[in-house]
Amino acid sequence: MWARFFLVLASLVGLPLADAVAAENAPKERVVMGWLEYVTVEPWGLRLKAKLDSGAKLSSMHAENIELFRRNGDMWVRFRLESQAKKKSDRHTFTMERPLVREARIKAHGGKLVSRPVVTLDFCLNGSTHEAQFTLADRGNFLYPVLLGRRFLADIALVDPGATYLATSVCESAGKEPKKKKESKKKR
Repeated sequence: MWARFFLVLASLVGLPLADAVAAENAPKERVVMGWLEYVTVEPWGLRLKAKLDSGAKLSSMHAENIELFRRNGDMWVRFRLESQAKKKSDRHTFTMERPLVREARIKAHGGKLVSRPVVTLDFCLNGSTHEAQFTLADRGNFLYPVLLGRRFLADIALVDPGATYLATSVCESAGKEPKKKKESKKKR
């Protein structure tokens, strides 16, 4: 579809055909980032460390107490995220609810296939807000709660495997803790 558009546009403005094809195939502007960067989950302002992993196809986020439920006939997911403050007393836990996009079959360590819920989340990286699909899993045994896979990275970043924290732009809500929502003791 886009190729046709460029060909028509090229003929209208008198560009040579080779220039129109080159413009259509030109690489997108990508930023060099380290293999570790900070992301801020929006709108909560939750700042987390993310591993940029071109070996992983999908992005993943640490979540606890993952629970599927129905809302107005649609499937939703309720899960908990914890902030990464150094002192345990400064950490906050947030309960989030998002529509279920799909279930992904992931090959876990040892080759076993597991099913994980997938949700769409907005987050800020290098001063820009992005939207991506994340599988939800207990990543408590991993060093980094967020993994950004190549589906997301393809049009956004080039990863320098020898560097960390190269993103220079700060997100507006970075460092601000969102208002802590008191968790109800009632079971939903």
